Amino acid sequence: MTVQPPSSTPAELFTGDISGLFYDGETTPRPATVTVRDGVIANIADDGDKGSAESWDGPVIVPGFIDLHNHGGAGGGFPTGTVGECTDAALYHRERGSTTLWASMVSAPGAELVAQAELLAGLAEQGLIDGIHMEGPFISACRCGAQNPVNIIDGDPHMFAEVIAAGRGYLKSITFAPETANSDEIFKLCAEHGIVASLGHTDADFATMADGIERGRAIGATVTATHLFNAMPQIHHRDPGAAAALISAGAHRDIGLEVIADGVHLDDGTVDMVLNAAPHNAFAITDAMAAAGKPDGEYVLGALGVTVVGGVARLTDGGAIAGGTSTLAEQFARRVNRGASIEQASAFVTGNAAKIAGKTGTLRVGDQADLVVFAKCGDATPEVSIVAGRAMHPR
Repeated sequence: MTVQPPSSTPAELFTGDISGLFYDGETTPRPATVTVRDGVIANIADDGDKGSAESWDGPVIVPGFIDLHNHGGAGGGFPTGTVGECTDAALYHRERGSTTLWASMVSAPGAELVAQAELLAGLAEQGLIDGIHMEGPFISACRCGAQNPVNIIDGDPHMFAEVIAAGRGYLKSITFAPETANSDEIFKLCAEHGIVASLGHTDADFATMADGIERGRAIGATVTATHLFNAMPQIHHRDPGAAAALISAGAHRDIGLEVIADGVHLDDGTVDMVLNAAPHNAFAITDAMAAAGKPDGEYVLGALGVTVVGGVARLTDGGAIAGGTSTLAEQFARRVNRGASIEQASAFVTGNAAKIAGKTGTLRVGDQADLVVFAKCGDATPEVSIVAGRAMHPR
């Protein structure tokens, strides 16, 4: 691979050539050289004499990853972090290929959610994140997972409207349980403001979840599942529950399905099952928290203590899984190393989420460069990410 150094300082727009096995998100991967000028893809030249995709053993270039559910990294947490801590978290994931990143909050009192949404909106205005995800507090107390049960309340449209206003157009998603009070009003606010209605942290049975999906779609909201399987009843053959209703809807291309494919939250076989059922709608998220990229130890998620052992984050009190520590680059590599094609793995970490985020998920001449380069397919850490036209190297 040839990655010419940028013609200006790292903080400025990248100019250079990048060569490798190129996947544009649409056509078959092929050897090519991508020319970027001032952060924009200026040319894509096929290198037909350099081998085929089937025998390729060198650098790989793919569209940038899209993470729509992320609580932090590098020691910083989006739910309660300072500007500096949230900046560190955003840069950590940017450097590892997440060219689109939504920062996730957790259940908290309304005033705290408003204040943190204002802080995160400032980061979005600086280009450090692309949106805000409000996870709770209108969720099921008995399926709270790593959310503080003290902060869980019935659906409150007035509070939601205040957080929307504080987000200054950057609140992109909310997780709530379909059985919460005033759910139709929550759906209506989502539809009105272009906010994704992500259903999760729920104790709903199959019928209640299926009804919630249909109500949300009828109102005009974009509907997704929050970390499928986690914090909801599990599938039983006589009581299929919320997860089965969500998978069934996703299989008919009605809704998006968040999947934490890190080998901790879900077994790889479970991820395979979901992708087989809904290959065009299932997409990876990290659900990462402050410990991502850091050693095992003691951390916090919102106001709750978290202990990380062997890279697995659990609440210090109670032991529930408390967010993730992976990156989307690691989940991309995990899919490839499990036998997925570059096209399939890229759809999982980019293409399918792009439809939810209002992105193309593709690389074309004239586009701003949002791409990831690996020294070799199957590597878990990129060699370089170009985010909004700027090159970022993992530290």
